[in-house]
Amino acid sequence: MPQSIWKGAISFGLVSIPVRLYSATEEKDISFRQVHRDDGGRIRYKRVCSVDGEEVPYSDIAKGYELPDGEMIVLDDDDFANLPISSSRAVEVLSFVPAEQVDAVQFVKAYFCDPTGDVKPYVLLRDSLEQADKVAIVKVALRQRERLAMLRTRDGVLVLQTLLWPDEVREARFDFLDQDVTVRPQELAMADSYISALSADFEPGEYADHYREALESVIADKAAGREVKTPVEEAPASGQVVDLMDALRRSVAEAKTRRGEDTGGASSKADAPAAKKDTASKSATKKTSAKKTAKSAATAKKASKSAKAAKKTTEKKAAARRSA
Repeated sequence: MPQSIWKGAISFGLVSIPVRLYSATEEKDISFRQVHRDDGGRIRYKRVCSVDGEEVPYSDIAKGYELPDGEMIVLDDDDFANLPISSSRAVEVLSFVPAEQVDAVQFVKAYFCDPTGDVKPYVLLRDSLEQADKVAIVKVALRQRERLAMLRTRDGVLVLQTLLWPDEVREARFDFLDQDVTVRPQELAMADSYISALSADFEPGEYADHYREALESVIADKAAGREVKTPVEEAPASGQVVDLMDALRRSVAEAKTRRGEDTGGASSKADAPAAKKDTASKSATKKTSAKKTAKSAATAKKASKSAKAAKKTTEKKAAARRSA
């Protein structure tokens, strides 16, 4: 584990649980340095005062807050030391709530809680949260700032998940929310088919950062003096949907193909109403044609009988003349 970033205690009623916090996550981004393109020399920056133009050592650097009129308010360590939370070393439990009531948009960073004293109170809180199926909403002072957070369990460990304060989450204000857009039932059915085709349990191990892998490969090739191969990029989609149903239908087919499923019935749900309509139309056409055929046959049969009767009458008259 990396170095702990905080040491204090969780206040669980009158029970105190000493813990240390360790960062539970790490971003594996590839960092770069600014260098001189011609010789690779690193670019260094000096801390220079804008008033006297002199370089300032770290020991003389303080925090400043700029007022709207441009005046600078300088705060030193003593100012922060006098704040009520500067020396707080407690995670104060405020309430216990269902986890689903905490919006994920508020999540900031996760920390593992490592017990530093008697483990039993730690295990008691952990098991109680799991049994109640809830999380603890807490307040904690981290790095000279009071933060809202929640305590939850993960793989047998208490995790302190820092949260944004409610006023730090912006309200979504977009013009399209005022538009009256109607989605047809067939389109919803096809979208549902696409969701069903890609529905699965979340397995984190199935996903990887392909951009970082490609970047590491480029760096390795350049370090080894090999030629860097440029990957073939797919043509970007225009983003213009000409036929929404057709696009959804093809999306379902592609999703099922990736999973090795039969795509024969990919559009059966969404196309059912249309298919029924087509079947009814074809049936009606067949019935009409059958009626016409039957009518024509009856007319032909009637004409044939009339012709035979006329022939017999003519033959009788001829026979009578011969007899006379």
